[in-house]
Amino acid sequence: MIRIIRQPLPARFLYPDALFRIPGPGKRLWLTFDDGPDPETTTEILGILEKWNIRATFFCTGERVSKYPWLFARIASSGHSIGNHGYIHTDGRTTPVRKYCASVFRGREVTCSNLFRPPYGRIRMRQYKIIERSSRMIFWDVMPYDFDQRLTPEKVLSILKRNIRPGSIIVLHDNQGSRAPQMLDGFLDYALNAGYEFLTMNEIFTH
Repeated sequence: MIRIIRQPLPARFLYPDALFRIPGPGKRLWLTFDDGPDPETTTEILGILEKWNIRATFFCTGERVSKYPWLFARIASSGHSIGNHGYIHTDGRTTPVRKYCASVFRGREVTCSNLFRPPYGRIRMRQYKIIERSSRMIFWDVMPYDFDQRLTPEKVLSILKRNIRPGSIIVLHDNQGSRAPQMLDGFLDYALNAGYEFLTMNEIFTH
């Protein structure tokens, strides 16, 4: 199986106003989590981030925010940034434009965030043009496939170590089955010792 760690170059031309990587001074990383909140996985991740005093960005689905409002409140109150991942986790390539955009806008109302990451990283041009008028599109620079059950946590960690670079937006997942809780301690230890610092999406325009 071919795994695409970075977004293909054409995507950067198709979606010129979207963020894939954030170049700038210093060794900075943006750690993000998709698909939550989940009572087990998100809670475990929040505990690890708190232990290391790291802030991240959580792209939440509105449906799960509505199901677990107390956990969503904990994410926000812990100082993490919030992003919109749609109300439901829909594939832009197979979902009609109107239905897809309705999910995005409903998710924005629930999460109160103008940051949007397309589920699966898939979005058609018409959808993109409508959504980017009122939301900032965030993709990623490194995806280590932490959701792939065929990969061990050690393999996920190895992918991250090999592929991060200054300015990387990293996408992990806080859903059931994610390997993130098992490898996050090791990754944070590695990155901090390598001289990286972590910022949230809300800090992009203040640094």
